[in-house]
Amino acid sequence: MAKSKIEREQEKPAVRAPTMENRRARYEFEILESLEAGIALTGTEIKSLREGGGSLAEAYARVRDGELWLVNMYIPPYKQGSFSNHDPRRPRKLLLHRAQIDRLGGRITEKGLTLVPLRLYFTRGMAKVQLGLARGKKVWDKRRATAERDAKREAERAVRQ
Repeated sequence: MAKSKIEREQEKPAVRAPTMENRRARYEFEILESLEAGIALTGTEIKSLREGGGSLAEAYARVRDGELWLVNMYIPPYKQGSFSNHDPRRPRKLLLHRAQIDRLGGRITEKGLTLVPLRLYFTRGMAKVQLGLARGKKVWDKRRATAERDAKREAERAVRQ
């Protein structure tokens, strides 16, 4: 007996889209606001990201000539790529509306603010980057955050026991 399309779809294992998190950014910076942007990538970059490669650890966004660019994001070369492989740390264009770019450009010029990528994920087959408008934390802020996290962890352990 032939199976219906719905039954065949339910049999397929759920494929989870790869996601990259920038946990270091949340530790190093206080995130004031966040927004989603598209990212212009080449074919070998997409394939490499789908395999789970890449790093956002040292990346940041910059407005240059009225366009928003993601600088210093690492995407490893695609293993099956040939001469058409990409440069792992090339600047990548971010896709936003003109008004959003102008507003962010104005905010970045304020003292101490920067744009950092928080996550890279796939939505409907397209790569998206979640950007955060951030201000750098001081050393004592980082220590306070670590102490609060440890206290919360200890309280949860005590509740479980």
